[in-house]
Amino acid sequence: MRNLIIYIFILFSSVLTAQNSFKKGEQLFKNEQWLEAKSKFQEVESSSANYPKSQEYLGDIAAHQKEWDEALDYYEYLVEKYPESANYNFKYGGALGMKALTLSKMQAAFYISDIKYYLKQAAQLDSKHIEVRWALVELYMELPGILGGSSETAYQYAYQLQKISEVDGWLAKGFIARKEEDFSLAEKYFKNALRVGGSVTCYEKLLELYLQNTKEHHKAKNLLEEAKKAHPHANWTSFVSKFS
Repeated sequence: MRNLIIYIFILFSSVLTAQNSFKKGEQLFKNEQWLEAKSKFQEVESSSANYPKSQEYLGDIAAHQKEWDEALDYYEYLVEKYPESANYNFKYGGALGMKALTLSKMQAAFYISDIKYYLKQAAQLDSKHIEVRWALVELYMELPGILGGSSETAYQYAYQLQKISEVDGWLAKGFIARKEEDFSLAEKYFKNALRVGGSVTCYEKLLELYLQNTKEHHKAKNLLEEAKKAHPHANWTSFVSKFS
């Protein structure tokens, strides 16, 4: 009986330790104290109910530090264990994409099919996942045609975005049109985004179009004045400097 009590005490103590480590790790993570948070999450035992989440946090920390191989190890474990998780598929596909950006074009080409697979899987698993649809829009616009790049496919995901978030849909369409150098269409889409959303991002995208692509500084100047009134606490310095 005495041995049983000791065993239960040790087991209970280890559970409390794991829970405390996880909670401390979460707080450190929120405070962006990456190294300290990492140390705490690494203390969480594999038998703990918090173990999967701790692995996700460890992957996120590695991603913040641009340690893509390390991030991939954590996300791969999670996506293999929980293949029906849209979030894990998205993070694994995204990390593969970021890893590919560090490689030569020839090396990166070998990653494309996996990147597409996991991002598409995430989109299929979660019909309202905004981030993964943005990732797919950008992926299909950045890829050359020979590797499967397609504005038509990018627009398909932009339309899906619009059903979830109208402003994101217009911004995505504006992004595509701008990449295709159809600046009048991009202006139309960004104006629609501004009308619907009115956010700092909406103003920024239209300002960038006027300043970087159409070179319509008079439009940019008027829009900037409007943006400053709509969002007086936002930092518009980078745009103001264009007119100084």
